[in-house]
Amino acid sequence: VFPGNCWAFKGHQGQVVIRLPARVHLTAITVQHITKEASPSGTIISAPKDIAVFVSLPGTSAGDLALGGMDADREEETLLGMFTYNMEKHPIQTFPLKNMLLPRAFSRVKLLVKSNWGNPWYTCIYRVQVHGKMENRKASSEGQY
Repeated sequence: VFPGNCWAFKGHQGQVVIRLPARVHLTAITVQHITKEASPSGTIISAPKDIAVFVSLPGTSAGDLALGGMDADREEETLLGMFTYNMEKHPIQTFPLKNMLLPRAFSRVKLLVKSNWGNPWYTCIYRVQVHGKMENRKASSEGQY
């Protein structure tokens, strides 16, 4: 069994913005790393540790700037949760998001890795899954996602 490829970034901090195929009412996020047994080095100190999940508030994107909206450089983000990936637990861990304050659907989600488990050179993520319910569409396209 080989671990496959990870998304690696330099150092212990990094971020990725995930564009979803549709607008989604977000409920949870899943992060996956490999097990110690599957790791060629026998350790998984490159696994993410402290993670924050954000969404951008509507009306602050570059497209809204042309319509007289806010400055695109001042895009506001809302924190939906801060989590700790525990390398001693199952390699696939799901964290519920706190979206009660924002009962709306989003098309992008940002995963910010604030630290890892001790690797000074790089951090690896093997899989990120975003969970939620797709936003309702017009009746004429219902069921056609």
